[in-house]
Amino acid sequence: MRTSLLSEKLQEKLQLVNHAISNKNQLPILLNFLIKAQKGSLTISATDLEIGIKVEIPANTEENGETTVPAKTFLELINTIPAGKIILGTKKEGLELLGEKIKTIFQTVSSDEFPKLYEERGGEALTISKNIIKKDLPKIVFATSQDLTRPALSGVLIRNDPQKDEGLLMVATDGYRLSIKKYNSSGKDKIKESISVIIPGKVLRELILINKGNDEIKTYVSKEINQVVFFQNDTTLVGRLIEGEFPAFEKIIPQGFSVKTIFDKEDLERAVKACYIFARNAANIVKLSIQKDKMIASASTPSLGQNTIEIEAKTTGEENEIAFNCRYLLDFLSNIGEETLSFEMTGPLNPGVFKISGDDSFLHLIMPIRIQEET
Repeated sequence: MRTSLLSEKLQEKLQLVNHAISNKNQLPILLNFLIKAQKGSLTISATDLEIGIKVEIPANTEENGETTVPAKTFLELINTIPAGKIILGTKKEGLELLGEKIKTIFQTVSSDEFPKLYEERGGEALTISKNIIKKDLPKIVFATSQDLTRPALSGVLIRNDPQKDEGLLMVATDGYRLSIKKYNSSGKDKIKESISVIIPGKVLRELILINKGNDEIKTYVSKEINQVVFFQNDTTLVGRLIEGEFPAFEKIIPQGFSVKTIFDKEDLERAVKACYIFARNAANIVKLSIQKDKMIASASTPSLGQNTIEIEAKTTGEENEIAFNCRYLLDFLSNIGEETLSFEMTGPLNPGVFKISGDDSFLHLIMPIRIQEET
């Protein structure tokens, strides 16, 4: 193998591929990058067997070939090299890197030991636009659970059922909160087949990171090998689907409301951040009081004091109040970019529903916290 390329291009792509390296893995080969030179390009791959990433970098290849190198060492060294042309070539001693005033030899392991990212890519399920990944997916994926003892809750349900004519649906929940985004059936020309899969939140977070340029992302699903593959331009992302049954989330969504208030997202976010200073020492509880022309956010800790902040709001229906985990509110508000939101509720013990004002295709639901009334 012998190829030349720009070090800055290699640095940029290695940062992304390195996300698929796990120090917890028992197989030493998975601590390596697979480097493959071929006509016009250099490809670099990494996998921890749950997620795999491959990138392609323009290169002038004189001799095809492939090998693997220790990921940590290779990445650290590449990050020290100034911008400019470098040459990579295999020798008896290992992989040689040549650049201006630098010569390095990396120990290598045969590429024969490196697992394939995928045996087959499966059938094309749908094409996802760049804007969906950039704008909508962050509103969903943050609600996945970090508790891997309930695998289905650690992923996002992506479903399309032509029989229900529901279009595409993305759902995530950790049992305490729920995010849903719907796309009407008018966009079904981008959906190649009926699907219902649970994709790990970790995989979709990487999908957000690889979303560069203006190209759409093509999605392939293979139920036979339980795998999803995303392609965008020069990047491939592979993940294992989650097996299991997704919760019947429809049952907990309120069908109506007794009070609805419209407010500025930034106002509520600032108020909740201020309340968190007091709430973090009192089980993270923040109370929202919905009144005629305002919303009041408050939190208190006996040892510190209390904080009350008023927010301008336009309210219809009866006044009410509800308490939430402050962290859940901050997670939601930090992952949504819209300026005007609405909040709906039916009582202090029923779920509260946040929506984007004027957009019924998205909702975020948070389960309330029962608090004792002050005497």
